[in-house]
Amino acid sequence: MAAISLKLPDHLLVSSQRYAHTLRVSRAAYIRRAIEQMNRETAIQLRAKRLAEVSKRVRNESLRVARQFAVIECDPDA
Repeated sequence: MAAISLKLPDHLLVSSQRYAHTLRVSRAAYIRRAIEQMNRETAIQLRAKRLAEVSKRVRNESLRVARQFAVIECDPDA
């Protein structure tokens, strides 16, 4: 496991120590959990953004195909 040096504002240091103590974990374990949670949330947000982008592209293509079928349905000889 790699080590990092981290500077935190005093209020974050105090509150993280207090919450870690309440949960009976080390401050380092508490901060690791916080980073893991942020990573999960970020992954979910990025996945949702990619899905929305792909959905928009597919929607445009679907509309184009639907218009082509509409022309065929109105005039099968077209």
